[in-house]
Amino acid sequence: MRPWNVGMTRAALAVTVVALAGLLSGCAADKSQDYVERPVEQLYNEAVDLLAKNDLKGAAKAFDEVERQHPYSSWANKAQVMSAFSHYQAGEYDEAILAAERFIELHPGSPDAPYAYYLKGLSYYEQISQVSRDQKMTVRAQSSLQELMRRYPESEYARDARIKLDLVNDHLAGKEMEVGRYYLKRGNYMAAINRFRAVLDTYQTTSHAPEALHRLAESYTALGLIEEARQVATVLGHNFPNSPWYLDSYQTVQGVRLDTGEPPATGFFGRLWPF
Repeated sequence: MRPWNVGMTRAALAVTVVALAGLLSGCAADKSQDYVERPVEQLYNEAVDLLAKNDLKGAAKAFDEVERQHPYSSWANKAQVMSAFSHYQAGEYDEAILAAERFIELHPGSPDAPYAYYLKGLSYYEQISQVSRDQKMTVRAQSSLQELMRRYPESEYARDARIKLDLVNDHLAGKEMEVGRYYLKRGNYMAAINRFRAVLDTYQTTSHAPEALHRLAESYTALGLIEEARQVATVLGHNFPNSPWYLDSYQTVQGVRLDTGEPPATGFFGRLWPF
């Protein structure tokens, strides 16, 4: 069997080439018909209208179109930020992060840069998972929010970032506590001590600090380091005198209930696990 082009006459080949050229030019014409350049104000207003109608994905595409058709206009700069916002509102957090990072890279000195940093931090913040799962997004949220506060401490977004950062730190402290309890429950006391000390060194202002001190006292007691346990219990009592964890720590170290003076009903260690 001969190849298809063997024996093809010059005339037939010429007809084929002409036909292909016509087909390609037709495709080019179709593409040019799809692309209609419009005034930047019209494109931007259409994107805003889509956003108002809660067509978030459509709004993001429309804002991207503003930049595509008018990349060097002042409207394009604003459209980039609004595209990131639309993606964020739509729950498309990866796209929002990419759009915000691109804006920051291209326009680091823009008045809208603080808001771009804020959107980036929020997009990571919304992806924080339960304490029992991987905390990669929590760490990234922490880093992004800290960067916003470091660069723009007086911006209108810094206050909310500070509140969210407190919650992020509490979440990370909770993860350390979970791992520490795991080690303590299985008798790996040195590993547990390292985790509880990490909470006290890095997240001492979080809600987990009282329990971290109590668990540290438990770990020292289990190792027979009674003096160290008493010192930790003293710190707990001084800083959190009304905490139920202080009662448990006193009970752990002294072997008696602080509230009644009686031996603990549940044994020397008292209430080990609150869950």
